[in-house]
Amino acid sequence: MPTNKPIAPTAKKKPQVTASPERRRELLDTAAEVFAAQGYNATTVRKIADAAGMLAGSLYYHFDSKESMLDEILSAFLTELWEGYDTVLAAGLGPRQTIEALVTESFREIDRHRAAVAIYQKESRHLSVQPRFHYLSDSQVKFEKAWLGTLERGVADGVFRGDLDIRLTYRFVRDTVWVAASWYRPGGQHSPEEIARQYLSMVLDGIATRT
Repeated sequence: MPTNKPIAPTAKKKPQVTASPERRRELLDTAAEVFAAQGYNATTVRKIADAAGMLAGSLYYHFDSKESMLDEILSAFLTELWEGYDTVLAAGLGPRQTIEALVTESFREIDRHRAAVAIYQKESRHLSVQPRFHYLSDSQVKFEKAWLGTLERGVADGVFRGDLDIRLTYRFVRDTVWVAASWYRPGGQHSPEEIARQYLSMVLDGIATRT
């Protein structure tokens, strides 16, 4: 039976604020710096918002959690890193040239994503056990395979010394490259390419065969 009961007005949804790509990038860059300086566990959404000059509630318009922000920071860094690495690995270079290109690409990534690299160095081990960040483990396996394979090929071809401990050499090269994120600052006296050149001149003189 019809009634004359008035129909309640439909509740209006709160409009979502969509940040421009530039503003979103700025917020992620700010979050990356806070994560790198304070650590993931010690960082709160409020701390990120304070660094960005906004209210914590306003930050939730753009990201649903600090985990989402970290995920986007790390995945963007690794996606770009592997675009560069895959190009190097597909180029058919000799072992020494491959090492040189990988090191140079690594320093370029430190230049572009210094804070993300620092976060990856500090946090990836415990983050990778979480399903959302399992890609960190996958990337590490791929990373190790690329470097170890290149070093092994260099030893087999007689480019690198036959008495090298391949895994120890890999760890040395890996750690001495990526630790640069702790001191490197973009726009400094040396370009990433120049730092890579200086680094390679020290490392390869120690592992290349002498003629």
